[in-house]
Amino acid sequence: MNTKRNLHLEQSAKLLASIPKPSLLLYDRHTTPWWQQILDPRSDIVRRWNYFFLLTCIGSLFLDPLYLLLPTVTAESVCISMNFAMRIVLTFWRSVVDIFSLMHICMKFRLAYVAKDSRVFGRGDLVMDPRSIAIRYLKTDFIFDLAASFPLPQIIIWIIIPFTQHTTASRDNHSLSLAIMLQYIPRIRSIFPITRQILRTSGSLAQTSWAGAAYNLVLYVLASHVLGAMWYLLSVERQYACWKQECKKEYNGTHSPSCELSFLDCSTAGGPARDAWLQSTKLLTTCNPRGNSIDFQFGMFAEAFVEEVSSENFIPRLFYCLWWGLKNLSSYGQGLNTGTYKGENLFSSFICIAGLVLFALLIGNMQTYMQSTSARLEEWRVRRSDIEEWMRHRQLPEDLQDRVRRFIQYQWLATRGVDEEEILNSLPLDLKRGIQRHLCLSLVRQVSFFSQLDAQLLDAICEHLVSSLNTKDTYIIREGDPVNEMLFIIRGQLESSTTNGGRSGFFNSITIKPGDFCGEELLTWALVPTSDHLPSSTRTVKCLTEVEAFALRAEDLKFVAKQFKRLHSKKIQHAFRYYSHQWRTWGSCFIQAAWRRYKRKRLAEELMKKESLYYKYMPEESANHDFAVDQTEGQSSSNHHKLEQNLKATLLASQFATNTKKGAVQKVAIVDPDDPSLKMPKMFKPDEPDFSAGGYD
Repeated sequence: MNTKRNLHLEQSAKLLASIPKPSLLLYDRHTTPWWQQILDPRSDIVRRWNYFFLLTCIGSLFLDPLYLLLPTVTAESVCISMNFAMRIVLTFWRSVVDIFSLMHICMKFRLAYVAKDSRVFGRGDLVMDPRSIAIRYLKTDFIFDLAASFPLPQIIIWIIIPFTQHTTASRDNHSLSLAIMLQYIPRIRSIFPITRQILRTSGSLAQTSWAGAAYNLVLYVLASHVLGAMWYLLSVERQYACWKQECKKEYNGTHSPSCELSFLDCSTAGGPARDAWLQSTKLLTTCNPRGNSIDFQFGMFAEAFVEEVSSENFIPRLFYCLWWGLKNLSSYGQGLNTGTYKGENLFSSFICIAGLVLFALLIGNMQTYMQSTSARLEEWRVRRSDIEEWMRHRQLPEDLQDRVRRFIQYQWLATRGVDEEEILNSLPLDLKRGIQRHLCLSLVRQVSFFSQLDAQLLDAICEHLVSSLNTKDTYIIREGDPVNEMLFIIRGQLESSTTNGGRSGFFNSITIKPGDFCGEELLTWALVPTSDHLPSSTRTVKCLTEVEAFALRAEDLKFVAKQFKRLHSKKIQHAFRYYSHQWRTWGSCFIQAAWRRYKRKRLAEELMKKESLYYKYMPEESANHDFAVDQTEGQSSSNHHKLEQNLKATLLASQFATNTKKGAVQKVAIVDPDDPSLKMPKMFKPDEPDFSAGGYD
């Protein structure tokens, strides 16, 4: 029984082991060694490596033409030599570039790819099987990458040339130049796959317009560098061809001095036979590009010897050749003085065609990138000119035209022509919510009313906020107009005024500053479940300066109020009343009216007391009437005058007290809160007090 069980377990283990394990994507260093991992082509490290290797490839394309500048022509000694010191430096840097190329080859053996049959929808599925990746790479780019990274110049310089017998500088130059030109083709070709990979993973080769313009400019300079190096190499070859032709004429196998081709190598300088030949040879005059009568045509290559470029040091020679390439590539070779030599004419034609193609392609792309930096500015200029033409056509008044110009200018300075709402609407909901939270949350918390809300409710409000820009002297809303949005002020100041529905003698004005809000009637409307029509504004809001604010539209506020019942809590309602300027104004007016009623009531009570005291002491005054008659005439006339004043004051006080009592018992219509026909929230604004009695200051 145990034997069968063990056999079953072994078979299960073998079955599990036979199942191919999913390859890991970069980077799981804790469980799998790095050499066994499969790289994701869309990962950050692969993307960075692609950019780095692209720069390495461009650097190698700049490096290889430098080998063509190694030959040095000594016109006085009639010989050619190779710059040994620069040969060591170039070999070192070429080896470094080749090491990076080998690393790139190794990486591509572990780089996943997208299956073609999975690209029907989306980005496709990654193939992470190492065997499939290797087979695909061997069938496509492996041969070209291997040819581009093969150290051919190093092998020729350090292995082939030292072990070759009867070698000369001209022969070494021919071998090295041929190897460089043959390997230059796969090196150029290696740029295209890496560029496609960057475009496939990043979407664009350059993240900014300046980077794209610089990239195209570098490619144009690279083409000029290659042409300048080729021109110098052909110039040296043309000089050597002249020497070789004249040397054959001077060759004499019977007696000395006789010209031999080995004399054209500077390594033989100082020998007695060569010195004797140098004293009698005519190569210094017949192959001199500076002479007037020249039997050999140098054509466009004479400049290298007239300007003594061939005898200069390496760095001045490099910059002169680069300048020569830029000059003739930009002018399409129009300034070249060519002869009848067919190789020279073919090279001139190649320069002309290459100049046309590269100028149209690279400089055209560079111009496109440069124009993209000012594309929005140009669109804004065109839009502004269209608006100016439209305003002149419609004959708008000057004040309206000035307001339109100020708004267009302010909108451009604030947004730079970018439609933020369009950008946010094109993003996924979660990403849009995160961006809105980052942009609006810190500013929304500055509003005192929002500091009473929790984080979840603030996120919901931030999700529906939109930016609002207004210039000076702009009316946000007028009294009596329907309110369609709430504004939460971020920057600027506004004036909020009311006339209480146009009542004569009534005016109230306040200043709204950053952190305040307006349009609070909309919140009361949003909390009413059955409200259909937008509320009317009780105030007129005008911008005193340029104002930046966030707007919460009516439909969005209604949606938030339905989703979050916490807006119906008494705490939030009381906080809303406390921070609302409308409720503050109403409260102050209500308190002032109540205080005036209280003052009038106290005055009436005091007058009534004085009236009752007067009637209380009236009999005593009538009993002593006889005594008062006996007094002097002056005293009786004075008492009679005082009595008359007291009677008038008493009558006025009595009349005022009667009117006050009538006003106190006057009935006021009150809305029944239990009436089912009127379903309003508890924070519904009460009736306005009557400010007409007694006036309002």
